[in-house]
Amino acid sequence: MEDIRVFAGQGGTQFAKRMCDHLGIPLRESLTERFANDCLQVQLLDNCRERDVYLVQPIVAPTQENLVELLLMIDAARGASAKRITVVMPHFAYARSDKKDAPRISIGGRLVADMLTAAGANRVLTMALHAPQVHAFFRVPTDQLHALRELAAHFSSLDLSRTTVVSPDLGNAKNATRFAKLLDLPVAAAAKERFPDDRVRITSIIGDVEDRDIIVLDDEIANGSTVSAIVGLLAERGARSIRIACTHGIFANNSLNRLAEDPRVTEIVTTDTVPHTASFSHEKLTVISVAPAFAEAMRRIHSGESVSALFE
Repeated sequence: MEDIRVFAGQGGTQFAKRMCDHLGIPLRESLTERFANDCLQVQLLDNCRERDVYLVQPIVAPTQENLVELLLMIDAARGASAKRITVVMPHFAYARSDKKDAPRISIGGRLVADMLTAAGANRVLTMALHAPQVHAFFRVPTDQLHALRELAAHFSSLDLSRTTVVSPDLGNAKNATRFAKLLDLPVAAAAKERFPDDRVRITSIIGDVEDRDIIVLDDEIANGSTVSAIVGLLAERGARSIRIACTHGIFANNSLNRLAEDPRVTEIVTTDTVPHTASFSHEKLTVISVAPAFAEAMRRIHSGESVSALFE
């Protein structure tokens, strides 16, 4: 592993440290400076020539700041003659901009993927992109991990004899089914309507939820409007208890507290793909680290082993 160089942007420092600790390698230093005109400059403070370079940066708020810093890190590594540049992006916020669903609208996911490639990225390592088509936006080899095993391991210690996994919409039903199979549980799915002002209406639930303990599984919670709507409907349908699980816990606009203060919600589980500060804390919140999974994928990429074998 001596040929590996791992650097982190300002949004990925703690995640990168956990990865490097798992691999037993140092996190290399970098310097990000801001000029008087608000432009950024990045310098990598270690030799990258003919090295396998990994740049760790989730694209999360402040999204544009973190994105530009990542692009500058890629450019710096390319200018330093890195042998291969792999972007380690635990969360890709622009994945939600994945289709043309209105006239004259931008498709940010595809554009940002092209920007990463144009800057010099040779490979991307990420987790749980919002939709299958986003994977195809990247024109370089892209490995997409998932956190289903880590989330399932957390719930496996509970009494699941009367538990059903619920997908908050039909688009996430496939992942919910895979998660349910890991725990040998039945699965149900909700039919959802979303309105332009971010209002959500759950019209029906397909599956048995009455007198059941529920695990609501989603890929991402941002404003929490979808989860709030399904919690209300599940309570109306006679659910015994409700737990919420997601890979990317963004929890914008105080949504964490709003969900956690609902007495019908007993636990909220997420991963560390999005950095969580002290303000993102609640006794009902559990954060599971997926840094070891990224570290193992990084080791396999470096040694030429199969990354897909991680899912077997």
